[in-house]
Amino acid sequence: MSSFFTQQPPISTYRVAAIQYEPTLGEKEKNIQDLLRLVEDAAAHGARLIVLPEMATTGYCWLSGDEIGPYTEPIPGPTTERFQALTSKYACYVALGLPEVDPDTQVFYNSMVLLGPDGVVGVYRKVHLDIGDPRWARDGDLGFPVWDTPLGRLSALICGDARYFEAARVAALHEADVLLFPTNWVDESCPSSWWMARAFENQMYVIAANRYGRERGVQFRGGSCVLNPDGSLQTFLEEGEGIVYGEVDLRRSRDKRWLKDGALIGHSLADRQPAAYRAVVQNSYLWEPLRYHSLYELGELPTGQLSCAGIVQMDLATFAVTPTTSPTERILALQNWLQTLMRDNAPAMPDVLVLPELILPGPVPQQLLEQNDTVALAAHFQQGAIQVPGPETEVMVSLANELQISLVLGVAERVEGDRFYNTVLLIDPEGVYGIYRKIHLSEMDRLWATTGDLGFPTFDTPAGRIGLATGYDVLFPETLRVLASKGTDLVCAPTLLNFPVPIGLQLSHSTSLMSDGFGLNEPFHFMIWRTRAAEHNVYLALANWFGTGHGIHANGLSGIFSPGGAGPYTLSEVIADEDEEGLMMMTIDTREQRTGRKTTRMLEYSPGDMAGSLTGELAYNILDSIPGNLVRSKPLLRKRQPFWYMDLVRMSLRQPPEK
Repeated sequence: MSSFFTQQPPISTYRVAAIQYEPTLGEKEKNIQDLLRLVEDAAAHGARLIVLPEMATTGYCWLSGDEIGPYTEPIPGPTTERFQALTSKYACYVALGLPEVDPDTQVFYNSMVLLGPDGVVGVYRKVHLDIGDPRWARDGDLGFPVWDTPLGRLSALICGDARYFEAARVAALHEADVLLFPTNWVDESCPSSWWMARAFENQMYVIAANRYGRERGVQFRGGSCVLNPDGSLQTFLEEGEGIVYGEVDLRRSRDKRWLKDGALIGHSLADRQPAAYRAVVQNSYLWEPLRYHSLYELGELPTGQLSCAGIVQMDLATFAVTPTTSPTERILALQNWLQTLMRDNAPAMPDVLVLPELILPGPVPQQLLEQNDTVALAAHFQQGAIQVPGPETEVMVSLANELQISLVLGVAERVEGDRFYNTVLLIDPEGVYGIYRKIHLSEMDRLWATTGDLGFPTFDTPAGRIGLATGYDVLFPETLRVLASKGTDLVCAPTLLNFPVPIGLQLSHSTSLMSDGFGLNEPFHFMIWRTRAAEHNVYLALANWFGTGHGIHANGLSGIFSPGGAGPYTLSEVIADEDEEGLMMMTIDTREQRTGRKTTRMLEYSPGDMAGSLTGELAYNILDSIPGNLVRSKPLLRKRQPFWYMDLVRMSLRQPPEK
């Protein structure tokens, strides 16, 4: 890892370009000639930083190392010399994807080289290989470098690396300003929501250069783009060959605040809690999940089943309180409202029902906000805080027993010594079954609450293994990674947020559609909750407030999101509108669903003794198999590379000098 910069780069605002191109498999010279032409065109139009697709010089779909071998070369090498002539001529930087051979070992890598006016700036070797890469390439062995340049601090990922938040997060923690992203992306409409998540959660620019076209039966999606640090699109190219231009402003990428309409929500990096992330660097899904979790006869996953998860989205104006409303009065009113809601939706009934954050003491009364008195604001939460267990939780236990469901809700909690926590409770018919104290505190939380001290616990229920969090916790990908590593099936997240807003994607050509048939106009194309569920292979039930009454703002968009997300594993989801009050439900499936096919064909053995089944339906130990259900098998956890993630758990990285 390179050292931190010690002074401002000479250029703080500059033009960038992503080049979209369809290489022809094996026609290396043709591809290089085309790419040189496109790079010179971009440089002549003022682009100082230019990104080319993954494997741009050779094509991508190679069967073996023997097949691709003649097209590999070292770095630096003949091809880099040709592109470096252009970087010198135009005083620009070019990120080029190509297959690299290490001269010392003759091992191949899927690599990107960053070339500048003076030669090779650095090399990145793809760490998280996609399904076709291991046919010829080794996992990258250079980590996630960050390079100091006159254009700021630059880092790189390649294609499938973006499915693992850890890779971009390490670069962000080392103060990368811009993420260079050569890719050959498939499966979904592009620009991908996964790329947008990496920009949003780290508040850094992403320059994504994707190929398009079809190669050996694989359809590549185009969508090359320049992404802003909030995940929004500057510009993109849906399909076909071309150059996408954008602008980088380093002042924007170095402001790591999350803002909504000028109001500070929190800090994307400073609000992290590395002490709680130890599980992120552990390889818990390297082994068969059912055997791993049942080791020593402890922690066995609960028997999976089909269940119904529910979320309730509530109107801030409807549930506002006066300063004289006691917690007991408020919880009784909530009980009556929920009883009516359940009757109105009968006979449908959720097994697990999630309510919004801070039901007790509820939204802040208008008069406190008008006074702009942070002391009074803190007092509202502290004076309305409850003890757990207590009379208020007894009411909710009674309701859970009456309805025969599990309830998840958020409260302000008071503990001995006058400490206060923003707490999530899991209540079942027999009592308070689970407690989580919020670990990632927003700006409003910091006025009155203490950082949670219970870690990220999980709780086994008939519906599956449940993890608890709040919506603000879920904005940090480390939260769900820790819960998923513990075998969580369903994350329940009471929420009070007016942020973030979804980013839509409108396409013009049906050829750009995802394989699952999403329409040409997808208003929720980038919705961080959907990406969080998919990248950790968990169900996420998120219950938010909505409305603008009484001085607090929340944007609704509650939902139940599936462990597959977009692409070939797409499953159902439900999303509430911004102003929709009431109950939404969805079936979730936490069964193991054994893998493997059975056959009724007779086995053709020679005469003699035979052991086992004559039909081929041989018995096997379920613990030795990978479950066929995403939420139980968690394939994206198995494919991680934790060796490179240690910076995520360091208490403090070395900081740059004071400016």
